[in-house]
Amino acid sequence: MSQKFTITKTVNPKVKPDTEGLKFGTVFSDHMFMMDYHITKGWHNGRILPYGPIMLEPAAVVLHYAQEMFEGLKAYKAKDGRILLFRPEMNEKRTERTLERLCIPPLPEGLMVEAIKALVGLDREWVPDKPGTSLYIRPFIFANEGFLGVRPANNYLFMIILSPVGLYYAKGLTPTKIYVEDKYVRAALGGTGDAKIGANYAISLKAQVEAQEKGFEQVLWLDGMERKYVEEIGTSNAFFLIGDEVITPPLLGTILPGITRNSVLTLLKDWGYKVSERRITIDEVFDGEKKGTLKEMWATGTAAVISPVGELMWKDKRIIINNGEIGKLSQKLYDYIYGVQTGALEDRYSWTTEVL
Repeated sequence: MSQKFTITKTVNPKVKPDTEGLKFGTVFSDHMFMMDYHITKGWHNGRILPYGPIMLEPAAVVLHYAQEMFEGLKAYKAKDGRILLFRPEMNEKRTERTLERLCIPPLPEGLMVEAIKALVGLDREWVPDKPGTSLYIRPFIFANEGFLGVRPANNYLFMIILSPVGLYYAKGLTPTKIYVEDKYVRAALGGTGDAKIGANYAISLKAQVEAQEKGFEQVLWLDGMERKYVEEIGTSNAFFLIGDEVITPPLLGTILPGITRNSVLTLLKDWGYKVSERRITIDEVFDGEKKGTLKEMWATGTAAVISPVGELMWKDKRIIINNGEIGKLSQKLYDYIYGVQTGALEDRYSWTTEVL
């Protein structure tokens, strides 16, 4: 589809940050995208305007009943100057599923990608080119109708903002220390674990804070029923190389269908690895370390791409994975995906979309 949006350019361009010390999600570009929904008009009035505060009623549904969702993807600058998006159509498909789960009206097909391309195209000078940097793209939709009562809203706002970012984890590909969470629950069958909504992240904060107080960067979530099956690492999908088998938890409705996860599975299968999307217990992981068959563990996600795990703590048991170093397979996956994202490697899977 071809969408036309009105554009109001800023008259006060910001000073772009030094790419040397970019932190994740703290600086935002000159412009943002907005589009309204009303029950009698549908989605309308798509526009790009200077980044700034928005008007919101105190009774807005999002503030009281959390009817909102968001997505996350990145734009990269290739050495030849091209601006590349990584699999944006997958974010759009995931958005469709999330909107349906939250009773938010669907966006017209192709609109999200067109809006992203238009905004990134306008703010293309905000895409950093230093290795390890990118332009983080945050589309989000929330109910802005003002009323108190539990029902789907009649009014919504679709927005996109952009943020030049450095590495998600300050130490980059240095393996992380992970605490296995067996007290708190992130998601359960029938819930919203597979939807990209803020509520999933809000309820994870307590466990994350407690893990950080113990000296760990993130938590490994277990299932909500039996507290024994591995689910996600923080907000990322989990992978294990045990023996000659790469294992990742299946998409049963409690974990997010990650786009990087999908990319990793595609690569591993094409590279000839034995890959299993199956339930794996935390006991199996620790037994693998005891037997010497647990070779690597890593997380996948848009923010960090590949994040190797070097240490795991569960109850009073602590294990070191691959001597606390990044594994060969984790490194190979990162190098390939990042190479495609930045245009340094051939895009054999047509995963990138150029912003013209």
